[in-house]
Amino acid sequence: MESKHQFGMNGFCRLLNNPLIQTYLPGSCKKIGFYQELLILFWKFCDRNKKFLYYVLKSSEILDIIIPILYFLNDSRTDSSKIGLMHIGIFILLLLSGERNFGVRLNKPYVTRLPMNLPIFTGTHADLLIIVFHKIIVSANQRLQPLYDCLLTIIVNISPYLKSLSMVSSNKLIHLLEAFSTPWFLFAAPDNHNLLFFLLEAFNNLIQYQFDGNANLIYSIIRKRQVFFSLSTLPTDAQTIAKYGTKSNNSILSLKSSSNILEQKQNIFETNSISNTDDESTVNREVIQQSTIETINNPMITSLAETPSIHKMTERTLAASPNFNSNQHQQSDINNQTSSPLIQSVSSTVVSHNGSNSNQNHLLDSNIWLPTSTWIQSWKGKLPLQTILRLLQVLVPQVEKICMDRGLTDESEIIKFLQHGTLVGLLPVPHPILIRKYQPNSGTIMWFRTYMWGVIYLRNVDPPIWYDTDVKLFEIQRVIEQD
Repeated sequence: MESKHQFGMNGFCRLLNNPLIQTYLPGSCKKIGFYQELLILFWKFCDRNKKFLYYVLKSSEILDIIIPILYFLNDSRTDSSKIGLMHIGIFILLLLSGERNFGVRLNKPYVTRLPMNLPIFTGTHADLLIIVFHKIIVSANQRLQPLYDCLLTIIVNISPYLKSLSMVSSNKLIHLLEAFSTPWFLFAAPDNHNLLFFLLEAFNNLIQYQFDGNANLIYSIIRKRQVFFSLSTLPTDAQTIAKYGTKSNNSILSLKSSSNILEQKQNIFETNSISNTDDESTVNREVIQQSTIETINNPMITSLAETPSIHKMTERTLAASPNFNSNQHQQSDINNQTSSPLIQSVSSTVVSHNGSNSNQNHLLDSNIWLPTSTWIQSWKGKLPLQTILRLLQVLVPQVEKICMDRGLTDESEIIKFLQHGTLVGLLPVPHPILIRKYQPNSGTIMWFRTYMWGVIYLRNVDPPIWYDTDVKLFEIQRVIEQD
């Protein structure tokens, strides 16, 4: 049976990596164009055959599946005709991230250099995943916003197992937190604060379970400590809320009336948190030409079913705490007793669109939502900031002192100091690891059915075998080219 699984795994790896093959002789390697069908088939294999899924997760070749998926996600993030491809790729990563071995495998160094428009970095496959996810979010494609929860859930699931993040990926995470923690963004929609909870949970996992190897992230947190201080003092008075709420609504209205929506939505992410290491690499011209040709050859797209909320797609389970640092886990009994309220607070605060928090929503009219003081107070007190604020309370004075005593101005020297530091006994008791595993539901079943038949339809437009048929599963739309 295992040989059959290996045969299937080898086939998926070989075909999914086909578009990534680079040769010196043009046309010497025939490129396939059915990677959407491959991803659908791979999803069906993993969803229907749990033995195959477990084989994939324990196989060292799982990275040969992840790399092409990340390549497709990065290449398709601004192409409106590939929204379905973005969904299926992210759903596959969400399914895999529910298992510990997925996060552990991501610690393998990333040495392959693919033609992707990404910052140059030296790190692991986890760094690649975080950088690609950051790129997807800052691309500000409005149709990808329902996937933000999925992207951050994947990061949360793998965060307890990431041994060492690079400076580039650390800055990307801080950048996302900085963007999502601004009052005008938090007050713009009733569910925006959920993204903040996911990011803070990921930071807590990295600090509590992987502090020793993540000096780059700790340094980034210290450098941007004001972001966390501002969160702890987030205003809840009606006057300030009204001021930010008005700004948010004006921004939304201007976005709706603007002809250049993409540029204005990217203003969310225009902060100074990007370091000098974030220089963009040059784009491979063949990739651009191939993407343009595919868009021209496929001028039609099919509509997709509504993306289910992350709370309907996943179920929360407790993972066994990794024994990375035995000194941090001496009080396991106290750990379980102390952390249960934390999990309950996170679970009760991160609610779906139809959750209890929606009762606090105030509508100015049918399209504009206004925040209230009661609504903000319902989740502000549950922000998991205790671990991070305690870390800053301990390390910031130490870093400032060593900088003054030794006259340090180079960040590499500060990072070396942090690498030899320890917070054993100083941080709150480590919380249990909360994993959100994918669970089949009617929403995702309907989405996959619509997407699969949409791909089949578009692949068979010429000859017109669908002519004079009554298709009611989806709508056909023309792709509008963007300059």
